[in-house]
Amino acid sequence: MKRIITALMAAALLAAPLYALDDKQAKKDVAAATKAPEKAPALIDINTASAKQLATLDGIGDARSAAIVKHRPYKGKDELVEKKIIPQDVYDKIKDKIIAKQSADKKK
Repeated sequence: MKRIITALMAAALLAAPLYALDDKQAKKDVAAATKAPEKAPALIDINTASAKQLATLDGIGDARSAAIVKHRPYKGKDELVEKKIIPQDVYDKIKDKIIAKQSADKKK
């Protein structure tokens, strides 16, 4: 009987690290599953962003960012193409990264 108890205890001690590893992995899996989704990058407001911020967009360099700043304000982001400040293909690359917010104090 002593041998059986000793064998069972030895088996339990040997198996304990395996259960601990499974438990750690399970905790990691649960943490990954419940992790909050990553926030989408903030949109760049073409009416208020600096030329330097605008130049970080694909296809927008120093000259185009200066032109965007020069022709402000915009009622909508699509005015960048309508006013021929940027070509359509560049607009297609950045349209999901920009916004044209309207100021609260509209001056007439």
